[in-house]
Amino acid sequence: MNVFLTALGCRLNEAELESWERGFRAAGHAVVASPQSAQVVVVNTCAVTAEAARKSRKLIGGLHRRNPSARLVVTGCFAELEPEAAAGLYGVDLVLGNRDKDHLVARVAGELDVAAMPVLAADPDGAHAFRAAHTRAFVKVQDGCRNQCSFCVVTVARGEERSRTVEEVIAEVRALEADGVAEVVLCGVHLGGYGDDLGLDLVTLVDRLLRATSIPRVRLSSLEPWDLPDEFGALWGGGGGRLLPHLHLPLQSGSDPVLRRMARRCMTASFARLVDRLRGAIPDLHLTTDLIVGFPGESDGDFRDTLAFAGRIGFAHIHVFPFSPREGTRAASLLDPVAPALIRERVGELAALAARMREQHLARAVGQTRAVLWETGERGASGDGARRFTGYTDTYLKVETEAPVDVDLENRIEPVRLAGLAGSPPDRLTGTRTDTSAAAGSARPG
Repeated sequence: MNVFLTALGCRLNEAELESWERGFRAAGHAVVASPQSAQVVVVNTCAVTAEAARKSRKLIGGLHRRNPSARLVVTGCFAELEPEAAAGLYGVDLVLGNRDKDHLVARVAGELDVAAMPVLAADPDGAHAFRAAHTRAFVKVQDGCRNQCSFCVVTVARGEERSRTVEEVIAEVRALEADGVAEVVLCGVHLGGYGDDLGLDLVTLVDRLLRATSIPRVRLSSLEPWDLPDEFGALWGGGGGRLLPHLHLPLQSGSDPVLRRMARRCMTASFARLVDRLRGAIPDLHLTTDLIVGFPGESDGDFRDTLAFAGRIGFAHIHVFPFSPREGTRAASLLDPVAPALIRERVGELAALAARMREQHLARAVGQTRAVLWETGERGASGDGARRFTGYTDTYLKVETEAPVDVDLENRIEPVRLAGLAGSPPDRLTGTRTDTSAAAGSARPG
């Protein structure tokens, strides 16, 4: 059968999509790039906010309209939290909650009664055709969350914490490397809690992964700022620079009273100490975060504290989220809600600060030479036959460059001099390749 896979929400949902892709192919099915050509459509939904649940419903309806004859499978957090609502949507054939995700490929094949194509399963070229188009893969190492943040429904949606063994993760990364993937991103709902159920920890996993594989790049997904032991920064001392100096530490607010109402386990002082420690251990650390604006009870002073603290830390990028109540969370019943108009005003002010900080961070990078993994290429606009490529530095800065039309940079890692800012307002860098010897058609990491 032809299967189309799509997801909303977090990187963990993307990691699950990639795992199912490999599972479907191994079982003899084809993974296609368009829902119109699919016999089965699988949607990995999100419901972390009421808006995310609305978008999930809209996506499901849209996919059914685009291909009403396809069998439609709904999974993910929306399916877990609102299974009856998901099953009631027009065109939905199968609803699988998060606890059934590990068996999705078998359940789809068994319950939807679709024939496999064993010839494709036996054809190694066919099995890897889709993966060859990717340079970065998300690897799920952990699921579930024990934290009880008052704004978050993920604890209910994802259930208890469950970690994959180190051996399973290493085997998956080795397989991805064999397929030509140059970078893996380790993901989890509570990534910093990896291994608690196995008597291990994240430091052990990363250390063993770096020793047991040779994949060029390993990046870590979002980490709660209270999970990182003193020896965490020492990981960057080995691995030959393969563990990338980019961390996403969700702060959520720069006001201690708000953080207490959020039931966060990290106050601003401990967050600042952690950042100082990490910057001392990890050269050129690129630090990003999440901030929620308009949490119930957030005063003007609380918001000003958030602006000041964000400026003090100097984040390279901030994801700004307006608070919206989510049914099933404690925050939905908190008193003293912030008026929607005031939330919009504060979001605009924080977003403006984030844009200025982003531009300053990019400007400081100009003149540096950093390793870039080129990801996509397209015909340039200059009319001289050049191709424009975009990619990311080890510090997760987006870079664009041009190369001769007969040179394929996709999936190559090479040193690039960061030459200037691009975009208005600036959101990326232009780069000058320092090694122009790349042969046409080469698509392996260099």
